[in-house]
Amino acid sequence: MRTPSLDLTIIIPNYNTRELVVNCIASIFRFTTGIEFEVIFIDDNSRDGSADAVATAFPQVVVVRNECNRLYVRNNNLGMRMSQARYACLLNSDTILVSNAFAELVHFMDANPEVAACGPRLLNPDGSVQHCIRRFVGPSALLLQAIGWHKWFARSGPMQRLYALDFDYAVAQRVDSIGTTAFVLRRSTWEQAGMLDDRFRLFVVDWAYNFMLLKKGYEVWYTPCAEIVHLGSQSVNQNAAHSIRELHEALITFSDAYDYFGKSAWIKWIVRMAVRTRCGLKLAELRLGRDKRVIKGPGAPAFQRQPDTSRP
Repeated sequence: MRTPSLDLTIIIPNYNTRELVVNCIASIFRFTTGIEFEVIFIDDNSRDGSADAVATAFPQVVVVRNECNRLYVRNNNLGMRMSQARYACLLNSDTILVSNAFAELVHFMDANPEVAACGPRLLNPDGSVQHCIRRFVGPSALLLQAIGWHKWFARSGPMQRLYALDFDYAVAQRVDSIGTTAFVLRRSTWEQAGMLDDRFRLFVVDWAYNFMLLKKGYEVWYTPCAEIVHLGSQSVNQNAAHSIRELHEALITFSDAYDYFGKSAWIKWIVRMAVRTRCGLKLAELRLGRDKRVIKGPGAPAFQRQPDTSRP
């Protein structure tokens, strides 16, 4: 087993986000002090010169150039296998540090050895808190969300629970699920519990990984000790129709592999048919609508958010 020589490995997968990722890495080196860290940048065969730009601007960064698309899960798992640190942070390329967030996250993990993984407070570009916490809820709540219930009845009980609308972002606490936008894992977590599930490619990865950790008794926490700006959904919207299909196939994979709705083959068949019907409707909406994005924006539905009191 490798003896870690660093505190933190920052793993940044990238696909055609050249300007974003250059700004992201620049902010890392601008603000990060007090810890020993490395940055592993994994370019997924981008066409926009991302790899050359990062290699030129940041010679201290480890640059991996994929000759074909390996996608989010395999790229992050590769970064963890390459890591020389006690912790790894899976970091989206559309993020920007505004403070010494990584030192704070390392200190938080050091002070809380029972925590297997954690995520910081994410901020929207306007400085408001981004709602990144989800709860594992029953099939009825997920069905309502699938048919767009949250657009009209966001304050209903099922949506309140799913989107954790009562969550206090001012308090560090254990959570069901937190996004992998800036997700710090302890080395023992990925070595003993496992890495990201490579049956997925991009979507539902965080949901599945958090669910697996919960079932195995590992603790995942949110901490407001660090803040990172997240622009949100910059890669998945590049090919919307393809991403819609990928998302729905990932939902089917999750149902089949994790028995979330039950172990019955009949139930899994119903889920499969329902998800594929929804996929068809979403593709029709994409073709006929003006908004061509798959993900409209990060966090909970914007119109229902309560005034933010979690920041001083």
